[in-house]
Amino acid sequence: MKLALRALFLLVLCFGLTTLNAQHDTDDHGHASELTEQDSGAHGSEAAYDPVGTVMHHIADANEFHILGHYSIPLPVILYAPEHGFKFGLSSMFDHGHEAVDGYVLNHGRVNRVADPSFPSGHVHLSGEHPIHEDVVTVDGKKKDVAYLMHDGKKYMLDKPSTLDGGVLGGGITSFYDFSITKNVFTMLLATILLFIIFSIVARGYKKNEGKAPSGLQSFMEPIFVFIRDEVSRPMIGEKHYERFQPFVMALFFFILFCNLLGLIPFFPGSSNVTGNLGVTMALAVIVFIVTNLNGKKDYWEHIFWMPGVPVFVKPVLAVVEILGLFIKPFSLMIRLFANISAGHIIILSLIGLVFVFGENGTNVGGAATGAFVGGLFTAFMNLIELLVAFLQAFIFSMLAASYIGAAVEEHDHHDESHAVDHHHGGAHAEAVAHH
Repeated sequence: MKLALRALFLLVLCFGLTTLNAQHDTDDHGHASELTEQDSGAHGSEAAYDPVGTVMHHIADANEFHILGHYSIPLPVILYAPEHGFKFGLSSMFDHGHEAVDGYVLNHGRVNRVADPSFPSGHVHLSGEHPIHEDVVTVDGKKKDVAYLMHDGKKYMLDKPSTLDGGVLGGGITSFYDFSITKNVFTMLLATILLFIIFSIVARGYKKNEGKAPSGLQSFMEPIFVFIRDEVSRPMIGEKHYERFQPFVMALFFFILFCNLLGLIPFFPGSSNVTGNLGVTMALAVIVFIVTNLNGKKDYWEHIFWMPGVPVFVKPVLAVVEILGLFIKPFSLMIRLFANISAGHIIILSLIGLVFVFGENGTNVGGAATGAFVGGLFTAFMNLIELLVAFLQAFIFSMLAASYIGAAVEEHDHHDESHAVDHHHGGAHAEAVAHH
C-alpha cells in the first residue's frame, strides 16, 4: 500500500510539474500564444491557449531549459556565419527573444538569424511583447513557414539554422550554422555520462565479486545484460559472431533507453524529446546501416545482387528489391522510434492541455478542475504506458539492428539453397514482432 501511494504521489507530482511547464509556454517567452492573440480581447490581457503550438513547442528542441515562469537554464550557443565567423555565448543573452545579438535572436527557444545585412549589429533591444512573428507563405506552389521580427517599424526575415537534409525535412543550407549544446544534445551527453558511471561501477563489481554472487548495482544490471545477450544478440546474430557485436547492441539498447527515460522526466535535467527527433533517430539508423554493411560477408552480398537458387530471369528483379531493402531497413528503424516516442509525448501533453481548454484560459474554474481531474487520470495512465514504451522501443531497435547484422555476417551453406534464402530473410520475423 505504501509503495502504491508513493507511486501515485510521483505521478501526481509529474502531472503538476508538466502542467506548470505547459502554462509557462503561454507566457511571454513561450510565444505559443501569439498565433491566437486575436482572441485575447475576450479575456483581458491573456492570449488564448494554443494547444497545437504549445505541444509542438514542448516536443521541439531548444537552446534553453524552461523551468517555471520567467526562469530558465541557459545553454551554450556556438554559432557560425561564413561572413562573420563564430559567435559564442549563453542563450540567456537573447533575453527569451527580446534581445538581438549581432543579428541572432531566439525564436521559440531556437536561435535564428536576421537574413537582412542592414539590421544593426551588437546588442539590439526588441520592443513589443512579441517582436518575433510567424506566417505561412506560398513558394513555388508550396506552403512554407517563415519567421520575421519587427524592429523600428520594419520587417526583417529570419533564417533557421542550416541542416543537411537538403530540404527534405523542411530545412536546408541557410546563412548560418548552429553547433550549440541544445536540450537534446545536453540530454544525450547526460545519458552517456550516466551510462559511463553505471558501467564503471558494474565493471568494478564484477572484478571485486569474481566467482561470487553479484551484489548492489551489479545484481540489478546483470539480468538486463543476460536478457539482451540471450534474447537479442545470440539468437539474432548467431553463436559464432554474437560476442563480437554484443557491445554495440548493448550500447544501442542502453543509450536509447536512458534517452527515453530522461524524456519522461518533466523537469530539468529531463523533458527533452531526444528519440522523438528525426535527426537523432536518423543518426542511429545510419550507424546501424554502416556497421551492418561494412561487416557483410560474401554470401550476404551474393544474396543481394545475384541470389542463388532463383531463375536467372528473376534475379535482376530481386536484386532491385534487395537493394531497396538495404535503405528501407534503416529508414524503418528511424521512423519507428521517432513516431512511437513523439506520439507518446504528444498524447500526454494533449491530455494536460485539457486543463486550459476546459478552463477557458483561466476564466472557468470548474472547467479547469474537470480538465485537471480527467487529464490527470489519463496522464497518469499514459505515463505508465510511456514507461513501458521506453523499454520496448529500446528493445525493438536493438533487436532489429542485431537481426540485420546477423543476416550480414552469417555464412550460408549453398548445398541447401532454401535454408540460405530463409536465413537471409530471418530479419523478417524480427520485423513482424516489432510491428505487432
